[in-house]
Amino acid sequence: MADLLGADRLPGQYVTVSVAGLDELLRESVGTGVREVVVALLGPLDDRAGRRALAAGARSELWAWLAGHPVVTGQPVLGEWVDVVRRAGLVGGSVERTRDELDRALRVVAALPATGVPLPVLAEAALGDPHALDEGTRCAGLVLRALAALYGVDLPGDAQERRALWERAGVVEDELSSVVLVAGLRLGGVGGGVLRVCADAGHVAALTLAQVRATSFVGTPEDVWVFENPSVLAVAVARFGASCPPVVCTSGWPNSAVIVLLRGMTTAGATLHYHGDFDGEGVRIAAHVMARTGAVPWRMGTDDYLPALGGARVGTPVGRVTDAPWDGGLADAMREHGLAVPEERVTARLLDELDDCGRDVGRLP
Repeated sequence: MADLLGADRLPGQYVTVSVAGLDELLRESVGTGVREVVVALLGPLDDRAGRRALAAGARSELWAWLAGHPVVTGQPVLGEWVDVVRRAGLVGGSVERTRDELDRALRVVAALPATGVPLPVLAEAALGDPHALDEGTRCAGLVLRALAALYGVDLPGDAQERRALWERAGVVEDELSSVVLVAGLRLGGVGGGVLRVCADAGHVAALTLAQVRATSFVGTPEDVWVFENPSVLAVAVARFGASCPPVVCTSGWPNSAVIVLLRGMTTAGATLHYHGDFDGEGVRIAAHVMARTGAVPWRMGTDDYLPALGGARVGTPVGRVTDAPWDGGLADAMREHGLAVPEERVTARLLDELDDCGRDVGRLP
């Protein structure tokens, strides 16, 4: 080393060498630079900088894929879940493994709310493994965290709270306690018979999940109006009686009976027109219903929210607002004014519009 460097004394146990200086010395002495000499002696060099750049690119691609996934973009509140997942980092340091775990979780979220099935049945249907969502699995944890963000609740801290959150998403929900409120709808089958009797009498029908499953969707009307609040149905049947248009109520966050009925009518060719509260949770419920059933917004835009305020400066706070996928300006307008518009405030206006459609739209030909 001393001869190579032209030093006048032997180096100590450790010595620092300038790579540029060493490269110059090697070229003068053997006509080959440092890199070539090292490769000849030890083999190809590892491009650490290149590997770091590739890894950074793979991570960026992963998070972009997650943020742009249809399940996330369809319900923007899940962006909060994306942020939490990203802060948690890669599973085992692996982009590929992380993407696989997230893909599995998103497949489960896309299948929710379920139709009152046990957790192993959901796991088998969504992931091909009845134990994939067992307590303590990474996939179950990811899904529960997504559900907590979706419903705006704290992450469950014990087994009882976890069961309650699963049940809210339609898992292990019995067929009798899950009920959907309907008016003016006449279909076939056992459930359709209940609907027809109530519609002809000008009453609201309370259809259980079991009865919805026993419903034939033959004769589904072209248009069905879906509301968030039961009070709207009460006003509708009081106003229209036996001529009430086909209306369905989600009663806030939709349960399994609501989703099964709405999906059945969508499959049968109906267009579902959805309206709910103009507040933070109302927008999240609307996004959820649209993403899960194919419903379209009805009087749920910025141009509907602002007039409904009526110049009010005080009222119920709008709460935590997330973006509305169907109207890019709605969330900003709600944040700016900070006031909620409950569905009940515009009920008369909405029913006037239904009245213009004709009172016999709920009847079969």
